[in-house]
Amino acid sequence: MSAPAPSRSFCGLRHGATDWNREGRFQGRTDNPLNEDGLRQAQEAADMLRGAGISRIVASPLVRAARTAEIVADAISVPLTIDDGIIEFDFGSFEGLPVRDLMIKHGVNSATGLVSILPADGESWDAMTERSLRCVSSWLDRHPGDRFLFVCHDAVMQGIAKALSGSYFKNSHGTPFRYVREAANWRVEQLVT
Repeated sequence: MSAPAPSRSFCGLRHGATDWNREGRFQGRTDNPLNEDGLRQAQEAADMLRGAGISRIVASPLVRAARTAEIVADAISVPLTIDDGIIEFDFGSFEGLPVRDLMIKHGVNSATGLVSILPADGESWDAMTERSLRCVSSWLDRHPGDRFLFVCHDAVMQGIAKALSGSYFKNSHGTPFRYVREAANWRVEQLVT
């Protein structure tokens, strides 16, 4: 992978839920809004982040992430910028299809297995991971005094986690996580304030 590892720790937040999330569908670039659960999750995330020391938020342009970020930014009074670099993965011909059905059809039962069956007509997993890491690194390098929250999507957060720490993690809607750098090692942990 050619994207450099970020220079320091940062936080990530998966957007609140949409109807497609509740239906278990692949939801890449389809611009679905938050549902009632998603709006509540965004507000709960804002409450959790009040004491976290976040000073700047960067969000994906898709409405589910941008709206989640707006709710958090308004609640904790920090600037918000939209950046295409952390837009969700393009699932190609899997878009809108039930995740579970395709996993059963292809005989996979893990995140690694799921990544292995992604269609060739979408974005490559490595390309998504590289663009996401490049985006995060660029923001961290340009604003060394800020503590960042990146509000984005599960695939983006998982790609970054796998590249930095070597593993995927259980990522819930509206639950903030910290990507922690200690020397050359990384880990992902739930943010508890």
